[in-house]
Order: sequence, then C-alpha cells, then structure tokens
Amino acid sequence: MKLEETGLTFEDIKEKVNKYMIETYERMDFLAESAKDQYIYNEKGEKYLDFYAGIAVNSAGSCNEKVVKAVVDQAQTLMHTFNYPYTIPQALLAEKVCTTIGMDKIFFQNSGTEANEAMIKMARKYGIEKYGPNRYHIVTAKMGFHGRTFGAMSATGQPGNGCQVGFGPMTYGFSYAPYNDLEAFKDACTENTIAIMIEPVQGEGGVHPATMEFMKGLREFCDENDMLLLIDEVQTGWCRTGKVMSYMHYGIKPDIVSMAKALGGGMPIGAICATEEVAKAFTPGSHGTTFGGHPVSCAAALAEVGELLDRDLAGNAEKMGTYFMEKLAKIPHVKEVRGQGLLVGVEFDDAIYGVDVKHGCLDSHLLITAIGVHTIRMVPPLIITEENCDQAAAIIEETVKALSE
Repeated sequence: MKLEETGLTFEDIKEKVNKYMIETYERMDFLAESAKDQYIYNEKGEKYLDFYAGIAVNSAGSCNEKVVKAVVDQAQTLMHTFNYPYTIPQALLAEKVCTTIGMDKIFFQNSGTEANEAMIKMARKYGIEKYGPNRYHIVTAKMGFHGRTFGAMSATGQPGNGCQVGFGPMTYGFSYAPYNDLEAFKDACTENTIAIMIEPVQGEGGVHPATMEFMKGLREFCDENDMLLLIDEVQTGWCRTGKVMSYMHYGIKPDIVSMAKALGGGMPIGAICATEEVAKAFTPGSHGTTFGGHPVSCAAALAEVGELLDRDLAGNAEKMGTYFMEKLAKIPHVKEVRGQGLLVGVEFDDAIYGVDVKHGCLDSHLLITAIGVHTIRMVPPLIITEENCDQAAAIIEETVKALSE
C-alpha cells in the first residue's frame, strides 16, 4: 500500500497510530512504505540500509522474488484451512526442514514464543509421562530471552526485565544459571529436572555466543542424567550464524529445537523439531493451533529455505560476519565486538550509549538496534556485501565520533 493512494500524509499515519494503537515500541520516526533486498524505502523513495532485517527475519532479503511468488501463488489457490486435511506446502516444508537439520519430527507454530511454548510443553509432558509427576523442572540461562507468552517469559532468566515486571507470579518450574558456566548449570539441576533450555547465542542478553566447552558439556550432562537438551534457535537458526543452525558449530544435536524468524522469509511461522522418541509426548488433544502450518506461510518458508540453502547464505553470513566484525573493532570507543556469523554485537565504553548510537545511525539512514546500556546489535539480511558492511561501519564510526565530541 502506497501513501499517495490513501490521500493521507505521514503525519496523518502517525496520528492514527497514536490515537488507536496500544504502543509498546519506541517508534523510529520514518514510514516504511516498501522494501527490497537489504533496503527499506520511505514514502519519498529514500532508502535505509537495513541491518535489522525485521529482527533477523528477512534473511534472503526483503520481498525476495521467489518467496513473493510462492505467497501469491498459494494465496490464489488455498489461503487457509484447518489442520485436519493434508496440504502440499506443509508436507513439503516438513520434509525439507527435518532432512536438512537432521531431526525426526516437526510441529508448526506461528511465532518464536509459541515455538518455545511448544518446546517447554513437550519437554514437561515427556518428563512427567516417562519419569513421574515431578519431573518437569527446566534450567535456563540468566540474561537469556525466550519470548513474551507466559511459559516463554518464565523461562527468560531476567526477573527485572520489562517483559516480566507487573504480570504477577511467573509459571512455576524454572531455575536460572549463569550463561557459559557449566558447573553452575549442573548445580541448578535437581532430581526433578527434565531439561536444560539454552540459546546458542544470547541475543537480547548482549550477543554472547556459547563456548564449545559449555555446549558440549551440557549435551554430555543431559545424556548422563536422562535429561533433554532444548535449544532455542528462534533468532540464530537458518543460516544466521554461518551454519544452517547454530548448534551445528558445536558438533551436537538437541532433543528439541525451536525456530521462527528467518524460516518464513517475512511470513509468520514458527516450529519445533524433535527426536522421534520425544515427539511422542504430543498426542491428539495435547497440543494444537489454528494457524500453525498455514499454507501461505509454509509456501513462503519452503521458498525461503530453498534460497538460503541454494545460495549458500550461511557461507556468506560467515564470511561477511568476520569481515564486518573486523571493521567494527577498529571504531573508537569500542570495548568489544561479539558475534557469530551475521549476529553481531558491539559494546562501547562508558562514554557511548547504545541508544544514542542507534538514533544517530537512523539519522544517517542505517537501521540497527540497541541492547543494554552500551551495546548495539546488527542482524542484517544474509545477502549483504563488503560494500554494505563498509557503509554501515562508516556510519557507526561517524555517529560515535559525533557523540564523543
């Protein structure tokens, strides 16, 4: 929809949002009217270099031609049905995902937080049915983030975070341990623990990748104690980190893995994949969804996954991530650059605030986000080039220099 077709102005749009919408976001002061590849365009046709990618969603680029065609073709044929008949996009996507990442079974959801809810439910039901009524406890990481529905936000190890404050008691059955501290995770487990749930890279927590020792140690500990390893790949999955899934960097395999974001190429979809044994916990009536496995979303996801794999965008993410992080490390006031592939965080010294850098970059038409007081995060489309990295690094450096004057 184009602004000129509505007869409205940008100010009219902002007024309507302020009047009618419940706002929980800090809006960026521009109108996103269209997008293509690594750029978003406002109503004047001015372009913004998008290093946010719809929060790690548009991995094969905004409005990827094959994804758009899949959406249009499917919407003209079968836009929605319930989950009782078979549908072609759902069946083909299920096969593609499971065979690509080496898992046995998949259950489709609509979002990342729903995928994590399903993962939590499956693990708890598996534990209770196999070991007894008290085997439902799950250990997660401090400073992790798993979503905003009650189970997922209860799994989020940030009791002071705005996503938890003011909602009353969290869902019972979770404990938290420091990230990358294997012994602390072992100590947090009890005889009632059925699973450890972890992000391979903490995104909201400041872009901290897991160490090899930590991830391998968790897998071994879970195997030794009849526990499940749950890996949240909502943000890291589907080529973002330089591998198809981030857990592949560590030579391990989860019992259940969640995914969303990049899977749909811009359409809402989430999923969990599980081993055949653990997947048996979900029986008719135990879990369900109206829109999960939606034909249009599955068609889009099938096209998106094809693009990610066929164009080796995991390889480009690894190459561009290394190049970009080397450039960022040379910027004044940078304390540390962290990341995996094209999930990149930059922590500045105490003189520079992340939010100020974000706003300054927006003024120069670069879209990034701030996480924490002194940290920014970039999750660009995986199609970016060295030229794009050079441009982004230059804008960030100019912004930092202006802030430090």
